[in-house]
Amino acid sequence: MQIKNIIFDLGGVFLTIDYKKTEHAFLDLRAHNFPELYTQQHASQLFELLETGNISPANFFIALRKAANFHATDEEIANAWSAMLGSFPNERLKWLDEIRQRYNIYLFSNTNEIHYSRFNEKFYKETGIEKFEDYFIKAFYSHKIHLRKPHVESYLKILREENLHPAETLFIDDTYPNIEGAKKAGLQTVYLKHPMTVLELDL
Repeated sequence: MQIKNIIFDLGGVFLTIDYKKTEHAFLDLRAHNFPELYTQQHASQLFELLETGNISPANFFIALRKAANFHATDEEIANAWSAMLGSFPNERLKWLDEIRQRYNIYLFSNTNEIHYSRFNEKFYKETGIEKFEDYFIKAFYSHKIHLRKPHVESYLKILREENLHPAETLFIDDTYPNIEGAKKAGLQTVYLKHPMTVLELDL
């Protein structure tokens, strides 16, 4: 069956991400067990709550200080948490602009209120365009839909809401557990394994 729809991840696909920068930033703040709490492949319950919008940033800061047993201001924590956020390479945006002429495109990102505001600020500074999501028919953010990848229900929700047939829908992500979850939902998938980029895809 021909692909008609594409659901894209954000971080690592269009927004460059360096998880080590956030890890190092928290270690600099003496949050020594941070790597046990959060990596690209795994998020503790606290980060699950943040990324599904079930804890406010203010309460997240309090809980993280307790979980990691360190002292830092809310701003220091927000800055460390956002250190992973890189840039939006222009060539990837040009590629996306061409792709959206041929496919129905959607965005699905595991993110949170803190990162959402930060990456939109970055995008505006780099492009002059207010929001990255304007490229897409619709953007789905985990903290807004209260579901995150790789939980199967998160993909099924998007398919239902947008009336998409899974066999006609391609999901592209750079995190393998998210690909596995998408397959369970019946989606076609492409694992964008680092250092591969969307520019290398044959769509």
